[in-house]
Amino acid sequence: MLSFTGGLRVFLAVEPCDMRKGFEGLHGLVGERLREDVRGGALFVFTNKRHTRLKVLYFDGTGLWLMTKRPEEGTFAWPKTGDVGAAKLALRPEAFAMLTDGIDLRGAKMRPWFERG
Repeated sequence: MLSFTGGLRVFLAVEPCDMRKGFEGLHGLVGERLREDVRGGALFVFTNKRHTRLKVLYFDGTGLWLMTKRPEEGTFAWPKTGDVGAAKLALRPEAFAMLTDGIDLRGAKMRPWFERG
């Protein structure tokens, strides 16, 4: 069963990738480009150049999940990192949910009552 806890770590690959990649290809990107262990329990999020597709790789303890999302229309507002040369961007689970719902995170901010400590 797929379920996410409040302590879930989410990493976005800053650079777009080839959406033809499957389990093996994305697993390789997590280790080589993002320098993370795919079995660490985090979500790894990838997009294409036009930001019209998302792929999420997740290890739930028993196996790998590969999820894809394509918006009915429009694109995802892919965040940028302020650190030049950074390969990944860490997001809170709430920010990831907003991103997948089509909210542009560059202008959005969470109110103090919404943020977790």
